[in-house]
Amino acid sequence: MAESILEMAADPKRLGARIGFLAVLHTWTQRLEHHPHIHCVVPAGGLSPDRQRWVSPRKQKFFLPVTPLSRLFRGKFLAYLREAFAENRLEFFGRLQELAHPARFSDFVSSMYVPDWVVYCKPAFGGPRQVLQYLARYTHRVAISNGRLLGLDHGQVRFRWRDSQDHNQIKEMSLDAVEFTGRFLLHVLPSGFVKIRHFGFLFNRNRKAIIQHCRELLPPFTAEVMIVEPRHPLCPVCKVGHLHVIDRGHRPTTVAAPYQAVPALDSS
Repeated sequence: MAESILEMAADPKRLGARIGFLAVLHTWTQRLEHHPHIHCVVPAGGLSPDRQRWVSPRKQKFFLPVTPLSRLFRGKFLAYLREAFAENRLEFFGRLQELAHPARFSDFVSSMYVPDWVVYCKPAFGGPRQVLQYLARYTHRVAISNGRLLGLDHGQVRFRWRDSQDHNQIKEMSLDAVEFTGRFLLHVLPSGFVKIRHFGFLFNRNRKAIIQHCRELLPPFTAEVMIVEPRHPLCPVCKVGHLHVIDRGHRPTTVAAPYQAVPALDSS
């Protein structure tokens, strides 16, 4: 994935720039099924090859062409898959055991060049606040949050899930506790896997200096003021929710008017 994005962005016929981006590995669906995919956040532009200017996309709402990018990714992915097979780094179980035969595996990989592979690009964010809100949903989450769990009854775990194929309707689902645990453990990353990675000029090495250089090359603009709300203290009763101050109330600085009794009103 990283090679595909960096290579296409560096192509003078596309963007012709050295870009940077961060990638977040996501492995689950709302029903805890196995669905590995990667979310990338990419700045809209990059450094020129000589690093002396900032290169913006030629069209404001167009960054990289998704069809050529998907084909480039498909070719690289399948090439690395063949390489892993040749080095005996793949294992096959269950219904996939027949793919251990070189001829069957070769036929399978060849068939994967036929369908189109999808690269989905979302519109640009409106500003730093939107970037933070987006990242907060993906960077440090686990497969299911406590707020979605509804109960454990007779060995069945009930939880809420959002059906994206039914207008994002919120539904309930029950799974056997063993099945639920098995699905959850599918998303515990194996040793050596990293959930968040940085590439290009956002790579950890010299990142601070390169980002500062990018800022100096960017054209002047009115920066959006990003307000970070302070962390609210826990509720002293439930120990779960957070207290939010609505009004502190202020002692009046002037002498209050004399008290006047308010007539009682009987609405019966």
